[in-house]
Amino acid sequence: MQLGLNGKSALVIASSQGLGKAIARKLVEEGTNVMLTSRDPEKLFRVKDELMQLGGGIVECKRCDITNKQDIIDLVNATVERFGTIDLLVNNAGGPPAGSFEQMTDEDWQKAFELNLLSYIRVIREVLPLMRGKGGKIVNIASSSVKEPIPGLILSNTFRTGIVGLTKTLATEFAPYRILINTVAPGRIATDRVAFLDTVNADKQGISKEEMEEKVKLSIPLGRYGEPEEFANYVTFLLSNANSYMSGQTFLVDGGLVKSI
Repeated sequence: MQLGLNGKSALVIASSQGLGKAIARKLVEEGTNVMLTSRDPEKLFRVKDELMQLGGGIVECKRCDITNKQDIIDLVNATVERFGTIDLLVNNAGGPPAGSFEQMTDEDWQKAFELNLLSYIRVIREVLPLMRGKGGKIVNIASSSVKEPIPGLILSNTFRTGIVGLTKTLATEFAPYRILINTVAPGRIATDRVAFLDTVNADKQGISKEEMEEKVKLSIPLGRYGEPEEFANYVTFLLSNANSYMSGQTFLVDGGLVKSI
């Protein structure tokens, strides 16, 4: 299968670790020029050096707080200055705090909105003029909670679902521009975020983190957590020339965890 990603330019948000890093790595392996971004400059430079060793596309990085509008504008401008344009966009963000409805303050809700939904809107707004004349691909990373809410993650359940509505609406609005946009929702992928949530849930139940992991695996038909590299493969397909007719969809990568149709 010819992915046609060699020489393309991609902006991958929150790409210094976890799913974002795995996606960036896969794109670089395919010859894509990638702009990395994170709030942690030291981590960014380490990942940049690591990915440059792959010998694929060009790798650049820029610090960005995606809850800051000007940071996003500066990031997009820096990417265009380096690569000339942006062909591919991956919207990604860390998860908001865990907790119940009664534990969340107005400040918690506002911060989660700015991190997990408004940031996506702002990045797309800045990238749209670059894609409008030539087409492009956008993938919004969400969570399996968009299909089945996860107990104790009310902030994520609320704003990740908003990503699905955004994606579905923009698929229609952007179709005349030949821009395809999809949501990819991870289930239990072996990242630091999932490890943290396992620790939180283990503490609540009075069991070890290892026991918690085994308990969760029993609920996954494939019997294991996914690997970030596996998740990155599906995202890369949606960004590639191999995807020419799928837009506005939400794809679960969860080993069969979610039982809803």
